[in-house]
Amino acid sequence: MTQPILCTMSRPGLFFFQLFYLLVVGWAQGEALDSPYLIIGDGTISEFSFPEHSQGVLLVSSRYQGPETLLMAESLEPTVVVVENVSASWGGGFLVGFQSGLVGLAPLQLRLLDQSHRLIEERADFRIRVHASDPELVVRSGLGHFSENPILYALLPLIFLNKCAFGCKVEVEALQTLVRQPHPVLLGILGQFVVMPLYGYLMSVAFSLPKPLALGLVISCSSPGGGGGYLYSLLLGGDVTVAISMTLLSTVAATGLMPLSSTCYGWLLGAHETLHVPFLKIFITLLFIAVPISSGMLVKCKLPRLSRLLLLLIKPFSFTLIVGGLFMAYHMGAFILTNVQPPIVLAGVTVPIFGLLLGYLLAWCLRLPGPQRRTVSIEVGVQNSLLALAVLQLSFQRAQADFASQAPFIVALSSTSEMLLLVLGNLAYSKLCSSGS
Repeated sequence: MTQPILCTMSRPGLFFFQLFYLLVVGWAQGEALDSPYLIIGDGTISEFSFPEHSQGVLLVSSRYQGPETLLMAESLEPTVVVVENVSASWGGGFLVGFQSGLVGLAPLQLRLLDQSHRLIEERADFRIRVHASDPELVVRSGLGHFSENPILYALLPLIFLNKCAFGCKVEVEALQTLVRQPHPVLLGILGQFVVMPLYGYLMSVAFSLPKPLALGLVISCSSPGGGGGYLYSLLLGGDVTVAISMTLLSTVAATGLMPLSSTCYGWLLGAHETLHVPFLKIFITLLFIAVPISSGMLVKCKLPRLSRLLLLLIKPFSFTLIVGGLFMAYHMGAFILTNVQPPIVLAGVTVPIFGLLLGYLLAWCLRLPGPQRRTVSIEVGVQNSLLALAVLQLSFQRAQADFASQAPFIVALSSTSEMLLLVLGNLAYSKLCSSGS
């Protein structure tokens, strides 16, 4: 009988125990003529459970009565299970050795071939479910505790005051003009929900990313611009009123366009998870933007002296929030990024750069004014990574969610770092120009 190469397996005690158990269970299999050739165990169970990060073995019995055969086994979710070796067993059966990885469900594809490598039978209905070996440890190491991060609570009052200051910069006349000529908003929606997800998909294919990482990258690219968009617009000479309007409207549009985009590309990637959009988080995001900005607009009308004070503080507050956000993002994602691979880093770093160039090109094609070009560029290039993280945490099991969350964390770190470099470069350029004049 033709035998594939057999890899040496560790933990011999575990190996022989599992082998003995599966041989005993498989002994009682039926011999019905209309049943499949390939079965596992007694043929009544199609899903098998194993702990994460462990080695296992499955006994696959063959009822084929012809000449010598060969079994090919492949895991359809290699981040969950990797097939290490297949070897012939007594009685015409096969031993499939595998290594479990992340928590999740991995379908197995079994192909029975004859000596000429012609297909006799193919089955893909067997699955290996990998479960957490220590559920308490997984909960402690997950992303759930980030909402209790003291740095976040220390920044919240500063964020609220900063948004009030932005409300003081909103011009009612600019809002009225935007209603009559909504080109910047439409360009932002086009770039954010049509072109950016396509770019994330193409990058995941180009770098051959695993399915969870690929889906995480696409969801990150599908997320609307966050509150940092109008912050960067202020520091880089953009149109703040347009930036705030684009952020609010793109967040509203995300309730419909984000799940549509993510589901479409999830189907193309072969990811079968049901994506859950955090509508409550989106609603809270809208409130957290609209309430302080409306308060700032009211302060501008009723308390002009306080408005002037807030406007004096807006730039130092904004710069502090950029640095604090960068530190918090790294602190929150440090344990997730410990085993990050270069392909997802390269793909994630390019996302903000591509978004900035795309937004500016779209705005330039419509001949928008310079400040609005910068604003559209920033709104397309800066994603709300926290929203992407929420989608992944609600849609995947914990270990897979943390693995997929590498993508939005890298995009967030890259976006903040690159925008900070742009802000510092713009400040240096402005000082050089002023000193030269």
